Amino acid sequence: MRIISGKYKGKKLVAPKKLPVRPTTDFAKEALFNILNNYYHFDDIDVLDLFAGTGSISYEFASRGCENITAIDKDFGCVKYINKIAEELEFPIHVIKSDIFKFLENSKTQFTIIFADPPYAMVQEQFESVYQLVLKNDLLAENGFLIIEHSKHTDLSHLSNFSFLKKYGGSVFSFFEK
Repeated sequence: MRIISGKYKGKKLVAPKKLPVRPTTDFAKEALFNILNNYYHFDDIDVLDLFAGTGSISYEFASRGCENITAIDKDFGCVKYINKIAEELEFPIHVIKSDIFKFLENSKTQFTIIFADPPYAMVQEQFESVYQLVLKNDLLAENGFLIIEHSKHTDLSHLSNFSFLKKYGGSVFSFFEK
């Protein structure tokens, strides 16, 4: 995995092989950030990275100047790795070890961008639950995006607030707006 742009553009990071992750491909990540560049100045936004895994998305936001990033994952190894890289690169990433659904149920903080990259094998109802908890608890700031990454076999376009989707290989980003 590598950081695509910003202060650490081109920096390669090697995550431990034993982590239970499927990182967003560099191709898909670059395309995602090309979209987001048209909407936001990264130094002005608050980001929530759900199912953070290796932290790849969080690092990309941090490298581009985002000052307020919260990364959530339930795996201790993932949390430990993200903390290690954030410390080494002096990234402003607040890492929390938590079940994502419990975190969303209890959080009261609003974010400009909420990025969720759940395991593709999750059932449709669990993908929808991420969306429902974000809306129910008013976690998305005005003019913000909830972005859920999923496989082409999952369809979230029927949910209210659906804005658009982008497909990159086997990955799909569904965008929801407040």
